[in-house]
Amino acid sequence: MTGQALKRFKILDMSRVQAGPSCGQLLAWLGADVVKLEDTAGGDNTRWELSHQENVDSVYFTIFNNNKRAMTLNLKDDRGREIFTKLVEWADVVLENFSKGVMERLGFGYEKLREINPRVVHASIKGFGEYGRWSDFKSFELAAQATSGALAANGYPDRPPVATPVGVGDSGTGLHTAIGILAALHQRNDTGEGQHVEVSMQDGIVNLMRYRLISSLSVGGANIRPGYRGGNGIPRVYPCSPGESDDYIMIQLRGQAFETVMIAIGREDILEDERFATDETRLEHADEVKKIIDAWTTQRTKFEAFEHLAPYGIWCGAVISPEEVLTNEHLIERDMIVTVPDSERGDYQMIGCPIKLEASPVEVTSAPHYSQHTNEILTELLGVEESELPELRERGVIV
Repeated sequence: MTGQALKRFKILDMSRVQAGPSCGQLLAWLGADVVKLEDTAGGDNTRWELSHQENVDSVYFTIFNNNKRAMTLNLKDDRGREIFTKLVEWADVVLENFSKGVMERLGFGYEKLREINPRVVHASIKGFGEYGRWSDFKSFELAAQATSGALAANGYPDRPPVATPVGVGDSGTGLHTAIGILAALHQRNDTGEGQHVEVSMQDGIVNLMRYRLISSLSVGGANIRPGYRGGNGIPRVYPCSPGESDDYIMIQLRGQAFETVMIAIGREDILEDERFATDETRLEHADEVKKIIDAWTTQRTKFEAFEHLAPYGIWCGAVISPEEVLTNEHLIERDMIVTVPDSERGDYQMIGCPIKLEASPVEVTSAPHYSQHTNEILTELLGVEESELPELRERGVIV
């Protein structure tokens, strides 16, 4: 594809699972040549974790690795290390999310990477960062949510904390890392040198917690999980017809929005009632507010209610299930749900790119098969003789 924003940048993606791969995929969508480097012992474990078909890469893998090329390499072999050195010379960015100290034990910490290629950007994702008292600890999505305030902020007041299924720790950190990489590449235009970019999963979620931390930074007080009622105590979701588990609509009722909603549902009479005159008085009568809204929403499907209220400028949304996301016409029209052709796995449905650049259109291509591009990368990019490939495979340097 020509004309993509990042087409001249080359990314060596050593990362696994979610946080790093989501970062690499985003850069690949925008045109970067992303080479996913995997070990010779089976590669990224998400290829088989949560798999629903035998001998086919899991959706857990394909959902974070589209638009990349893939190769294998044994970094514990001397020839493998020589080839890796050439890859670093080729790359603009080396991306990894290994535990702290792994790159150094492999002999390729940032100082060594910079010695090989002074222009390289080394992007490193860690659970708790590379310094600080918790930096030696490992982490993953739920641990990052737990240690960043996100877990404690979610759920109901009288029940244990509830994790959000949104990947704020993994994919959120991937987004932060992509921003850091792009900033480092931009600064390289001025300095001619690369640099080390480090993002902690805990830090990334704390950054996303800014809205929740407003009250903590201002009035303070005990943490109270809001449940479905929200910070002002007024319910935010209301049941719709036919009353199944996901038949709800979210409606914002704070401030003047309450007046607009009453007008939209034909209950202007409520505006004359002093019990509902302010946010404070509505809070005192929150159960009655809920009954008024319920009486209207339960007569309509969530989509009927949403498409009636939204034109009034009301902040609202049909509560769409994850399964409904995949068939949502609006998302399909925006290329957020796409069909990816794949001759081996079979065509599959996939999530598209949320960033729409007018001059850099995105076509989602299939995630690479294990070691799919090893020969191509070695011979075409690194100058390895094709006659050497059988020997490299026999020695276990590549697959």
